[in-house]
Amino acid sequence: MLDWFAQIDWFAVICWLSAVSLIIAGLAGTVIPAIPGLPLIAAGGALIGWAGGFELIGWGTIATLAVLAIIGVIVDTVAQTAGAQKAGASSYGIWGSVIGTFVGVFMGGLVGIFIMPLVGAFIGEFWAKRDYLHAGRVGVATWIGIVVGTAVKIALAFTMLGLMIVMYFV
Repeated sequence: MLDWFAQIDWFAVICWLSAVSLIIAGLAGTVIPAIPGLPLIAAGGALIGWAGGFELIGWGTIATLAVLAIIGVIVDTVAQTAGAQKAGASSYGIWGSVIGTFVGVFMGGLVGIFIMPLVGAFIGEFWAKRDYLHAGRVGVATWIGIVVGTAVKIALAFTMLGLMIVMYFV
């Protein structure tokens, strides 16, 4: 009666459940700054490859996923920093943005995640230069950098998912 239970490849089941969990967490991480989204998606793909003996998702695919994850992390970091620096942000403005990001994560919701870095950059820059207009420009430029970085991460996340699906099913 329970013969089917003994025939289940539990290693593969655990790998698949772990991989799906990593990929879901990675998708969330594309919009939540505290979660390394793209590296988690790449790790999920590597785990799927491992569970299948690297037959369907091989080393080339895993290397491509890793490269896409690295590109995404670099672009996200550069976009945020470049946005702030292009507006002439001081270190206070940049640190304000970082602190605002962490506060936004703990506030929860997309509003906290996307608005608090702008507020933090504004407060930090105003503290440094006492100029509302300049602080506002730095806050908006930082916010634009975050939006661009997030858009790139989302695009890369779905590219990575598409690559895994194609390699697995085609």
